[in-house]
Amino acid sequence: MTLPLRPELDQAIAAVLGDMRLALELLAQALEDERAALVAADTVALGQAGTRKQALMQQLEQLDAERRHLAGESIEARPDPAWPSIVQSLQHCHQLNQRNGSIVNQRLQMVRQALAVLTGTDGGKGLYDRSGELHTTGRSRPLAAA
Repeated sequence: MTLPLRPELDQAIAAVLGDMRLALELLAQALEDERAALVAADTVALGQAGTRKQALMQQLEQLDAERRHLAGESIEARPDPAWPSIVQSLQHCHQLNQRNGSIVNQRLQMVRQALAVLTGTDGGKGLYDRSGELHTTGRSRPLAAA
């Protein structure tokens, strides 16, 4: 790379990193909104937060691909001072997403238990037959026909 293009490349990388920081802030907010929707059992808000989260994740993937492409154009592979804060924001978003996943798993377990009570099954803890189909046993079975 010629020296006169170096400032332009640095500016492009800085712009991509700035866009990544903004997308991560929006992602953290979407994850907080998702948690609030989960707690409130608001399916409309949950859907909206999920849609935003998905779009922001795609945007972050595109920005990271652009960042890697620009970094590959650079002869000097010097780390950007903004990168550690981006990594920290990514880790924070990961923790928020794990927390939300835990809430979903808890709710799913509660629904499965309720269904087990209502249907009289053992909550899906059945046995698989030779064809791979799950067979659950009920709590009560007729022992003889009248």
